[in-house]
Amino acid sequence: MTEAVNRRPLKTRQRAWAHSLARLFVRFGMTPNQMSLASIVCAALAGGAYLSSDAFGVVTKVFLSEVALVAAAALIQLRLLANMLDGLMAVEEKGGKAPTGVIYNELPDRIADAIILVAAGYACGWAWLGWLAALLAALTAYVRALGGSLGFDQDFSGPMAKPHRMFVMTVGTVAAACLPSWPILALALAIVAAGTAATVVRRTVRLARQLTQASHA
Repeated sequence: MTEAVNRRPLKTRQRAWAHSLARLFVRFGMTPNQMSLASIVCAALAGGAYLSSDAFGVVTKVFLSEVALVAAAALIQLRLLANMLDGLMAVEEKGGKAPTGVIYNELPDRIADAIILVAAGYACGWAWLGWLAALLAALTAYVRALGGSLGFDQDFSGPMAKPHRMFVMTVGTVAAACLPSWPILALALAIVAAGTAATVVRRTVRLARQLTQASHA
């Protein structure tokens, strides 16, 4: 199985600016594994911003809470950028592909997802919804990795794969900052949870179909 088959298809990987940025970090001596860890740092800062927004009072239109939410949205996008750059640095920009790269490629993603979704749940007052979304996000990755361990191409399909989850959370967080009296952040989490549950079901059905077809081959 080729490396490309097991990498999430991202159009941004083909952009010149992405390659230039990856080369810049490699030139500065940063390793792909360090970039993977940087995604956790971004997620942790986003989580802190979410919790700060709750402390300031999201529904009272306090200025600091709105700033904290915008910061959380920006940090979510920085987390995605780090996720994209680590693979680009390792595979295409000669940043040094370490034997442990597969661990750093997967585990930080699971940690970052959980931090962002759980913190958003506490920020909007629906902690259980954040935990549910985080659990379902981990399940989507589990089903994908399970398929890969069985010899199939890893399934990155949606409707709520990681980029889609983070897009919904980014838009929802910015909207919550603009309309602090509305339960937009909770709605964004509900959309993520429902869409991620559908993704788990879809990937499982597709994997079961592949196993059935392979057994008859």
